[in-house]
Amino acid sequence: MATRSRPSRSEAALGFRSHSGWAALVAVAGPLAGPAAVVRRRVELSRGTPRQPFHAAEGRPFPAAEDLIRRSTDEAQALAQREVQEAVAELRAMGHEPVASGLLLAAGRPLPGLREVLASHAFIHAAEGELFREVLREATRRCGLLLVEVRERELEDRAARSLRRPATELQRRVADWGRALGSPWTQDEKRAALVAWLALSPRE
Repeated sequence: MATRSRPSRSEAALGFRSHSGWAALVAVAGPLAGPAAVVRRRVELSRGTPRQPFHAAEGRPFPAAEDLIRRSTDEAQALAQREVQEAVAELRAMGHEPVASGLLLAAGRPLPGLREVLASHAFIHAAEGELFREVLREATRRCGLLLVEVRERELEDRAARSLRRPATELQRRVADWGRALGSPWTQDEKRAALVAWLALSPRE
């Protein structure tokens, strides 16, 4: 007797827009020409340690500051790994196969060592953002997802080019996803959704 073939699983991608101590996550799934946002959550990356560990470390003796940054990084990494694994499992339970993730970047320059960071308030702000982006990078890689990184100020142009759609159409589609999912659908979710859609596209 002939066996019935199983329907193919649609591809999915995660998108992240990070902040100090948390990140917005939106996953999109379906054909590249017409995916939908199917998962939305707030990813907590700080619980027992400060949400702004570099600010908290500023002014402390260096060994204590170094220990705080290490503990904050370890906690954020563990939380990011758990959250990404749970999102991947949720997508698979829905019949989707996660294949990629998109991460929004700041436009900052490379950071110096910790002593130099703690001596500069501008570097401290930059380091806060980079810490939480880095744990999200590592978590998605450990889950076997292809990582696509995009500078935030370049997101719309790159998405329009890669997805072959005008920016106005992309904005309309992302707004439609928000109406389907309900609130909250802030700039965080919108941009996380768009970078996730971009991550589904063929690599440039």
